[in-house]
Amino acid sequence: MNHREQPRQRLLALDTSTSMLTVAVMEGSRPLAERTMKAERNHSAYLVTAIEEALTAAGIGKNELDGIAAGVGPGSYTGVRIAVTTAKTLAWSLQVPVCAVSSLAAIALGGYAAGTGQAAEQFALTGSGSAGAAANDPADYSAEHWIVPLVDARRGQAYTALFSAAEGRLPDRLEPDAIRLMADWRDELAHRLQSLLPDKRPLGVWFVGDAAAHEEALGELRSLLGEALHMHSYELEAVWLGLVGAEQFLCEAFADVHSLEPNYTQLAEAEAKKLR
Repeated sequence: MNHREQPRQRLLALDTSTSMLTVAVMEGSRPLAERTMKAERNHSAYLVTAIEEALTAAGIGKNELDGIAAGVGPGSYTGVRIAVTTAKTLAWSLQVPVCAVSSLAAIALGGYAAGTGQAAEQFALTGSGSAGAAANDPADYSAEHWIVPLVDARRGQAYTALFSAAEGRLPDRLEPDAIRLMADWRDELAHRLQSLLPDKRPLGVWFVGDAAAHEEALGELRSLLGEALHMHSYELEAVWLGLVGAEQFLCEAFADVHSLEPNYTQLAEAEAKKLR
């Protein structure tokens, strides 16, 4: 039986790595229910209720879930631990697998979809492990978009990464999740773009998430990208985390429920010295 013939799995997706608390119930790539709210520092007070509300709205019980997709950050140190701890507890008690989903991969996918008007059902689940996975770095991106998710980390820093995507295709990872100095990251991206022939550059470069917080620095890319530069403010929705999780579940990329930990990232030593 190939992956396309496998029964659709019902997943609970949850993330508390940003100021948003977001929960979704998915059946394959189809959202059954979602609850998203601005929680700031009160994720722990509302998460269990949000999960119960989402399951009720989806018309299923906890025991009907096939797995849990947990947003593991990077992001708020305290916030990200809440979703991971809750996911581990649920997965252990229900005896279902859990997968660790990059919150930045979910922001990249959700922001790109919102900016281009695509719905979750339009993205194909292939079971190839492509969602958020590292891809070969081709010399021709002319049929693709680059997506740069941003979660503001203050002091000129952001949690960020780089992905490539095309319509209906889940993003491929080009650079790892990390906390970066935005001025250096902007220059690195500019150098990467300049290394490509003009007709081999991506159709568009999308800065999504906390784009407004870094608009001034990123605006310097306008002379290089012109109308191909897109800045789209976006707040994470668990549907997109669930979609990345559904792809990971298809290829059985499960985490160990006991050793699953948040993705805490730190500046490289050279960058940290710049701030001191």
